[in-house]
Amino acid sequence: MGCTLSAEERAALDRSKAIEKNLKEDGVTAAKDVKLLLLGAGESGKSTIVKQMKIIHEDGFSGDDVKQYKPVVYSNTIQSLAAIVRAMDTLGLEYGDKERKPWQVAVATRCFALLSTHSTKAHVQGRCDKRTHTCTC
Repeated sequence: MGCTLSAEERAALDRSKAIEKNLKEDGVTAAKDVKLLLLGAGESGKSTIVKQMKIIHEDGFSGDDVKQYKPVVYSNTIQSLAAIVRAMDTLGLEYGDKERKPWQVAVATRCFALLSTHSTKAHVQGRCDKRTHTCTC
């Protein structure tokens, strides 16, 4: 018997080479992928990091995503402001503008169900006291 391959063996060898080539190409492609494992306790910001990475490195959010996240962002903003106002009282920090304290305390105690419109957001941004930033540092 000779040193040549039969037709079946030649076909098997060609398939094997094609598979090896595909595996090598897939390996090169996979090596370019960056995978990130985010570990952390619940509510520690893992999903927030993923969303920020999507905004920065992909096409951002679709119109539907924006509509879905808008109330969540407003709610988080209000809850954070309420926590800052409560912490300022707890820590004994003074407001830079004493006239704004009653407004900020009232806002903090109402849980901000009214913050669903764009104009309300602008209103809140315009009324925040500069000293509240001291509490967040």
